[in-house]
Amino acid sequence: MIKPLLEPEFIPAIVELRKFNNDVKKEKEKTHLIVCVERDNGFIYRREFDCFKDGVDDERNIFMVERIIKTILWLVGGFKIYIAGSHTIYQKIKEYYSVGGLRDFDRDFMSTVYERPFEVVEVSSDSAPQEIKSNVQAGGYLKGKRIGFDAGGSDRKVSAVVDGEVIYSEETVWFPKLESDPKYHLDGIYQAFKTAVEKMGGDADAIGVSSAGVYISNRPMVASLFIKVPKDDKEKQEQVHNIYLTARDMLEKELGHKIPIVVANDGDVTALAGAMDLKDNAVLGIAMGTSEAVGYVNKDGNLNGWLSELAFVPVDFNKNAMVDEWSGDFGVGCKYFSQDAVIKLAPRVGINFDENLSLAEKLKYVQKLNAEGHEGANKIFETIGVYLAYTLAYYAEFYDIKHVLILGRVTSGKGGDTILDTCKKTIKIEFPEYSNINIAMPSEYMRRVGQSIAAASLPQTE
Repeated sequence: MIKPLLEPEFIPAIVELRKFNNDVKKEKEKTHLIVCVERDNGFIYRREFDCFKDGVDDERNIFMVERIIKTILWLVGGFKIYIAGSHTIYQKIKEYYSVGGLRDFDRDFMSTVYERPFEVVEVSSDSAPQEIKSNVQAGGYLKGKRIGFDAGGSDRKVSAVVDGEVIYSEETVWFPKLESDPKYHLDGIYQAFKTAVEKMGGDADAIGVSSAGVYISNRPMVASLFIKVPKDDKEKQEQVHNIYLTARDMLEKELGHKIPIVVANDGDVTALAGAMDLKDNAVLGIAMGTSEAVGYVNKDGNLNGWLSELAFVPVDFNKNAMVDEWSGDFGVGCKYFSQDAVIKLAPRVGINFDENLSLAEKLKYVQKLNAEGHEGANKIFETIGVYLAYTLAYYAEFYDIKHVLILGRVTSGKGGDTILDTCKKTIKIEFPEYSNINIAMPSEYMRRVGQSIAAASLPQTE
């Protein structure tokens, strides 16, 4: 194993998974486990694998199965876990996902997203649900006058796109994370829509929205833009859930005709933009910024309808790994593929920060040192490159990957090249079976206008 320079104690998920599978294979008697996760509209994700027989090595069994279930839950999303094959494992997972349990954060998050109580149920192998896949059209529709809207935490961007060409684009500073009244957000969104309409001669055929967060049926269920809106105010929460649909309805009333709208996670829109730019599919996009944002366009050029919230997927199985303050879990992606990763590694090469600096400013300081030739600073990005190589091999257990696009502020400048080069070299040595995956950074075209076009292309009008 190639150890990350600055974190040799890193225990890659894929390494532990393969060790576990190999050790189980050696056993004469083993348990065949079936794990199914149900999400909206009856869609089911199903995974089957062998583990140790109950009573042989329950501690290792439960640890590995818990990590796999957590991975599935944040990849796919869902409100109900079915377990068949082991009563011991079922009991422990049910305990973890109970109120006040080890995975109470995950339970509460998914309950909020799907507006359903979270359940863990035991079923027989014969009655375990079969997989039911969704295949959501990923856009690529360019005909007509289209609004492309990108809702960021510090600025909002709107583009007027006519037959696939961006004829106007603007960024407007706003402060959505500081506002508790959804009217502030609605006014900003509607004003952006209106601006694009004016630039297209007073009309629009479709609206595509890209924004961070979890969206179900075009409704924001969990999104940092609305973090100040009181959770216990049901009326305001309902306004948040319908905010894009409300803005669309207002525009329809003004223009006098129906306007289709599609709201998608910004990670998926980034992956779509990459697929359009590459003219190919099976694209995984990973944005390393404040956190880790991920999107995926499948081999058919569509979306899976998954959450792909990989910021909470465990990538380091070292139980002493850094804990994420929000989820309360250790070794999850947001601490390895974000500005937090850079900041946590900096002291290991003697880089100390003025504590008055913001997290973004601390990242920029490290990037400045790296550009000036600071040897230790570059080791930070080499370390992240090794993290990424092992993690991509783990992601490939769940996604069919042909292309990987890495982007975000962590990949800016020299550090991005180092992450990319180190990742490719590590994969070539450690995972030759994945050496054909194209790992790259977005083209200048995609960075400039690709995201706007991809967002605008989401709704079908024909």
